Amino acid sequence: MQAIESVLSSLEVREPALAGNLAVFPLFRPAQAPMDYLLLDEALESDLAHVTEVSQGGSVPELAFENASPQRVLLVDGDELVGARQNRIVNISILVGAGQKLVIPVSCVEQGRWAYRSAKFSAAKRSLFASAKARKMAAVSRSMRDEGERRSNQGEVWDDIQSKLSFSRVASETSAMGDAYEAIAPDLEAYEKSVSVTDGQLGAVFASGGRVIGLEFFDSPAAFSRCFAKIVRAYAMDAREETAAVDKAATLADVRQFLDAMLRAATEKYAALGEGEDVRLEGEGLAGGALVDGERVVHLAAYRVEAG
Repeated sequence: MQAIESVLSSLEVREPALAGNLAVFPLFRPAQAPMDYLLLDEALESDLAHVTEVSQGGSVPELAFENASPQRVLLVDGDELVGARQNRIVNISILVGAGQKLVIPVSCVEQGRWAYRSAKFSAAKRSLFASAKARKMAAVSRSMRDEGERRSNQGEVWDDIQSKLSFSRVASETSAMGDAYEAIAPDLEAYEKSVSVTDGQLGAVFASGGRVIGLEFFDSPAAFSRCFAKIVRAYAMDAREETAAVDKAATLADVRQFLDAMLRAATEKYAALGEGEDVRLEGEGLAGGALVDGERVVHLAAYRVEAG
């Protein structure tokens, strides 16, 4: 798709900042857009948006979203919502118009709870960790293509969370992703403090263990800056398990190869749930998704996926 090709072809990649075994390559481009939307976190915290179960009984893969603000609200793929019957993560990036209501596709990240803790959801300061998001992204793309739905493989999501809990030796009554994050909060904070956002930065490519893991890009430096800490922690959740030697660090050439793979990836376009279009990227060992509004690529994420 032309808008995504334009972004990928014009990206400037700079030398990485290092946070332990996580390399963060900053991304820049001349064309930038103003941030003319609210992020989900700030909309919820300001009571300008509301997320609830779709009914009193609830439905695991769906939530009800209401934008009560005069601005559009951006929901970012992978962001976590906590409360109500069980914690969920957003399956795709969605741009919701002012005053609009939508049923949004989600995945459960708290397998062992189905009981109300609150009437509404609040925003967690975390996102689905990168390795799980890669598998979820590939599964959602398959669901969109084969079934016309935006659903994950829920069993895979639960398995990935259980793997994280087991690695960190965390006992969670409800098998909650949040418990895995909270148990290693000091480790994640150390990663976060080791890197920072540069003025004008629109995204980053992340690498660990000598290979590129994924990319996150926003149309606005303000949006990327506000999401940056959450994104770094999502990658750090995986990087802390990486045992490859430091001398296998990824290079700028590796990043450009990943960008080239994104350019070669097959794309499929769908009408978005909110405004714009959903574009899915699928290539050999790669899965991605983008929210495109006209000529703007509002959010683009892509991940290396393991075969099998």
